[in-house]
Amino acid sequence: MLARALLAIVLVLPVQANAKSDLVEQGRQVFLASNCQTCHTDSDNGGLPLAGGRELRSEFGTYYSPNISPDRETGIGNWSDEDFIRAMREGIAPDGRYYYPSFPFTSYTKMRRADMLALKAYLFSLPPVKNQNRDHDLPLYMRIVPSAKIWNMRYFEPGEFKTDAGQSDEWNRGAYLSQAMGHCAECHTPRKGLGIMIEDKRYAGVQELDGEAVPNITPHGRTGIGRWSIDDLVYFFQTGVTLSGDVTGGKMAGIVDDSLSQLPVSDQRAMAVYLKSLTPVDNEIRQKKKKREKEEWE
Repeated sequence: MLARALLAIVLVLPVQANAKSDLVEQGRQVFLASNCQTCHTDSDNGGLPLAGGRELRSEFGTYYSPNISPDRETGIGNWSDEDFIRAMREGIAPDGRYYYPSFPFTSYTKMRRADMLALKAYLFSLPPVKNQNRDHDLPLYMRIVPSAKIWNMRYFEPGEFKTDAGQSDEWNRGAYLSQAMGHCAECHTPRKGLGIMIEDKRYAGVQELDGEAVPNITPHGRTGIGRWSIDDLVYFFQTGVTLSGDVTGGKMAGIVDDSLSQLPVSDQRAMAVYLKSLTPVDNEIRQKKKKREKEEWE
């Protein structure tokens, strides 16, 4: 009997190890598609990967990304699976605090539970980094009232991505990557009032976000990506080289390096197919450039 029990353990352990390895690899792919690295690493100031501290300037104040390494004191090392799911799907921290939508839970809510858990498994496989989170620099009125909770309860609509049966598998994959994991609309959509996306200008670009112009990625022929082919977009995802031959800079360069260029070609193409299918929106975004040591608008 003992011999049989030992044999069973010997046979089961490699299977369990392989299953965990597969889950971590799945999580790595989700991590890349979700672009966690760029926002949660203060690369401008030599910050360690995923230790947080990167600033995001907005009209409402300056937000600082949190430590999402598996450190138990300053990161997410003590989070349970359900803690992680709730943060991603509902925008609520383990201690009950509500996150500001500078954390794109408004897009991550569309992610499938299996992908969220795979992402957590991958994050927990990485080295912990001890780095205390920094408080957001917000106006007094936003600090003395539960502004994040109010915003969440008033404007946030949770819900998992739903496949469109009328579209191809490739289109649906691209939609899932763009809407949920890649959260493209979070930066490429102008907002009004209290940070609410303007729905009829979704993906149509923002004149200024955190000091940079964010381009129109709808397929409008003059102001968007209407002249770009599927292959042009895939090439951009892989290299950061635009249709005009320029190399993308600013924060988008980090997104290309840390996320888009790391995706399988099939995912890059799926995203391109989805973006080219969007309703064209005429919204001209003037790129900011430096000339003779002063900033001007083209």
